[in-house]
Amino acid sequence: MTVNAKWTPGEEPTLANVGPAVTGWHLALTSLEAATTEFEWAMLRWHEAFDRYNRQALNMLGLATVSIPEMSILHIVRLHDRAKPASMIANLLNRDDVQNIQYSLRKLMGLKLVQKAKDGAGKNSNVEVTDKGRQVCDEVANIRRQLLIEQIAQLENGEARLLFTAKTVSMLIGLYDEAGRVSTGYMALDTSSDE
Repeated sequence: MTVNAKWTPGEEPTLANVGPAVTGWHLALTSLEAATTEFEWAMLRWHEAFDRYNRQALNMLGLATVSIPEMSILHIVRLHDRAKPASMIANLLNRDDVQNIQYSLRKLMGLKLVQKAKDGAGKNSNVEVTDKGRQVCDEVANIRRQLLIEQIAQLENGEARLLFTAKTVSMLIGLYDEAGRVSTGYMALDTSSDE
């Protein structure tokens, strides 16, 4: 991608201060399509880098059997140090596979990282982090501070850039979710050749 990057956090990005995306992607016939493709490609590469970093952090803690999605679930269970049902955990992670969340929770229970907790009415079974789970979360946070946050602190306007990016990605999550919902109303396209 070729861009003319004059944009700085705090100002609204425009083609004048960022520059149009130029790419040879087959997915892109317009500048907007090129920018969307570059964003998607960057997110795919970010996801792979995020996974490698998290895998190494888990290995450092001797948690090679814990998957990255399971570690994310553990962090969500710990969020606000309040017990949560599997459906809330799925919602916070923007997932709709509650049965897989429940499977992961059973695995985390087996590792003594989370435990069942009754809700206030005593009707529903929620999960909460254990002392061991809290310790693992704290150790992950310490590794993160040493390996990642110290580097991000070196970026010019790093905090503002991250906040702007988080808001933009959150907005795009909604657009992708809506496109996914709308697509269910379309018939599958026949891409086969009649030759």
